[in-house]
Amino acid sequence: MDFIVLILIAIALAMDAFAVSISCGIIIKDVKLKHALKIAFFTGFFQGFLTFLGWLGGIYIAYLISNIDHWIAFVLLVVIGTKMIYESIKIDSDENKKFNPLKFSVLILLGIATSIDALAIGLSFALLNVSILVPVILIGIMAFGFSVFGVLIGKKAGQVFGNKVEIIGGFILIGIGVNILINHLFFA
Repeated sequence: MDFIVLILIAIALAMDAFAVSISCGIIIKDVKLKHALKIAFFTGFFQGFLTFLGWLGGIYIAYLISNIDHWIAFVLLVVIGTKMIYESIKIDSDENKKFNPLKFSVLILLGIATSIDALAIGLSFALLNVSILVPVILIGIMAFGFSVFGVLIGKKAGQVFGNKVEIIGGFILIGIGVNILINHLFFA
């Protein structure tokens, strides 16, 4: 497979992780580089790992997952986005109960939700007999880079728009989920 095509695929796959990372950067109160790297690690890892799993699964998993992959991503993103919105408007003096995108379980869910398409790409690589090592590394690195950048953009947006900007982040996640669902139901 042409290297330029692989780069374009990696960029396309990284866009969901980028948007989610912006949301994370918006709601973290005091974003540090270590936070951006932590979020980026999870998105990059899952992008690469699910690409590899898709490649391993080949035609069998493609058949099973292709009917529900968009629903999985949709549900995960809508649940997380709704929780973010709810937490941002809930009147509660306990700040520790607010949505925390640095929490391990949240990072896992975000990583999976933004990487479902990578699974399908891996399946297509298997069908095309593409050697998987370079695509997995490239896809993971691209998602990592875009995620770091996204968190830092989100940090700036949070500073500009104030405390209640979590609502925007929640709607971004819900919007991504709806977009994935609509694209798979009506345009796939």
